[in-house]
Amino acid sequence: MKIVFDSNIYISAFVVPGSQAEKAIFKVIEENVSLMISKEIISEVLRVLAGKFKREKEALSRTAVYLSDVANIVKLNRKIKVLKDEPDNRILECAVAGRADLIVTGDKEMLRLKEFEGIRIISLKEYLEQH
Repeated sequence: MKIVFDSNIYISAFVVPGSQAEKAIFKVIEENVSLMISKEIISEVLRVLAGKFKREKEALSRTAVYLSDVANIVKLNRKIKVLKDEPDNRILECAVAGRADLIVTGDKEMLRLKEFEGIRIISLKEYLEQH
């Protein structure tokens, strides 16, 4: 199974140890699921961690390396403009480019789609309840 996590899941995992988001990342690793990410998603995660959470360069570098190790980097191949929040469109682009089966998000607007081009969109809670 191929999965794309919304940027906020990564951010929560790094900011709140023991959070549901962190559990989701551990679940991906334990179940050997193929997690997909793009450079654009990594950039968004680092931008928020640096700006909103004042993370230092060294911590951001470690975060970037970790994300590259835990996920497969997908090259985006087309622009999608479906959601109001531009960074959320990058999630859809990554899922389409990586031929993902699932998007996991907490974003209400994205969750309302329920699916996009055959890719199911579910909440973090739903993902953690599976299996």
